[in-house]
Amino acid sequence: MPACPQCQSSHTVKNGRIHNGKQRFKCKACGRQFIEHPTQKRVTPEQIALIDRLLLERLSQAAIARVAQVSESWIESYVAVEAGRIPRQAQVRPKKKAV
Repeated sequence: MPACPQCQSSHTVKNGRIHNGKQRFKCKACGRQFIEHPTQKRVTPEQIALIDRLLLERLSQAAIARVAQVSESWIESYVAVEAGRIPRQAQVRPKKKAV
């Protein structure tokens, strides 16, 4: 059995399969579920900087996904998280002029 990528414990058990048929394992020590050889690539800080610049250029999310080589669903979730971090602007009303 493979070691847990989080706690390095060798106490792991088989825990079914994922959608594409790869074996899933579960760590008995920390409870984390993982697969032995993940194929998912991490999004690099350079890609995130590129995505931020392209978002400012108002390109579509599909275009940004193609250019940055990430999935459209990743772009959607990234935009949702980043939009939540932007503070809301205050509603300012003009003062009434005295007569």
